[in-house]
Amino acid sequence: MKSNILKFCLVCLAVSSLAVNADAQRAPRRRTGGGNPPAGNTGGQTQTESEQNNVNRQPSGYNPYGNIPIRVDNSSGGYNDSSFKKSLRPDAAFDKSFINERTPLPYEHLRWDDALYSEKVWRELDLREKMNQPFRFKAEDDNGDQRFISILLRAVKSGQVTAFSPEDDRFTTPLTAAEVGQLTAGGSADTSPVRDPNDPNKIIEYVVTQSSFDPESVTKLRIKEEWVFDREASRMFVRILGIAPLKTSYLPNGQERGNTVMFWVYYPDLRPTLAKYEVYNPKNMGMGRMTWEELFESRMFSSYITKSTLDNPFNQTIKVRLKDPILSLLEGDNIKDRIFNYEQDLWSY
Repeated sequence: MKSNILKFCLVCLAVSSLAVNADAQRAPRRRTGGGNPPAGNTGGQTQTESEQNNVNRQPSGYNPYGNIPIRVDNSSGGYNDSSFKKSLRPDAAFDKSFINERTPLPYEHLRWDDALYSEKVWRELDLREKMNQPFRFKAEDDNGDQRFISILLRAVKSGQVTAFSPEDDRFTTPLTAAEVGQLTAGGSADTSPVRDPNDPNKIIEYVVTQSSFDPESVTKLRIKEEWVFDREASRMFVRILGIAPLKTSYLPNGQERGNTVMFWVYYPDLRPTLAKYEVYNPKNMGMGRMTWEELFESRMFSSYITKSTLDNPFNQTIKVRLKDPILSLLEGDNIKDRIFNYEQDLWSY
């Protein structure tokens, strides 16, 4: 009997010692501190607190560079016209300070009851044509780049005029300065590594920079205007309503891919700005004192009609209706002749 009791006590002692050893082996696995994970854990399921903080600092989305952070340089790209320098001495033989004081003449009021004829017309100006070469005049003055697209972007950036969304041409949605910056950003982005100055082989981060905007990529302008015959004055009036720059995109082989509208600007709001800039005259700079506002009002540009409200019940462009580019140009000239002949046919001799 005593031997049985002794054997039972020895068995209980052995079982208790085994339980203590098992708890001792499981204790390190329950730790959640900042120590290193066990050597046998190769599945990457356990993260330290520093690793979790690095993950929280990463931008959302897929990161092809692992744990190396990616920073987007928002100061690069877009339109930048702050590189020009002002002249410290008068850069002309005569006084030209009066240019900044010019103001456009107000429009003559047109009554709705006197509008005997009204038609909206959309035109496109190809700045590569010879008559439109002043739009691409590469020069710098005390007021910046003299190219028309640079003047337009400078007016939008400074808040003198409001840019509207290219979704429609009725000036319904104004754009913020950040949205205009995105529209004028280049099409490509470059990623460059930033290395540790103490260890050239170690990469600290990657910086994504946007290519700068090239004014030469704007090769066309779109104009929305309305022709109105005022029977009180017995004459035809034309009023430009809006101007939109068209940005040209190219295929990798250099072939022109197409044009997209960047934004719309309400032309009456732009007139005071255009009255302060002179147009380049290739023949005589002394007589070249025509302003951009006078150029548009005098119709001193070459263009072709792309759309009109005349015989267009489906509100389509001429290119969509006729498909053929030659027929589209001929239809545009036909619309131009009909507008001109309407005024002439009202007179009888």
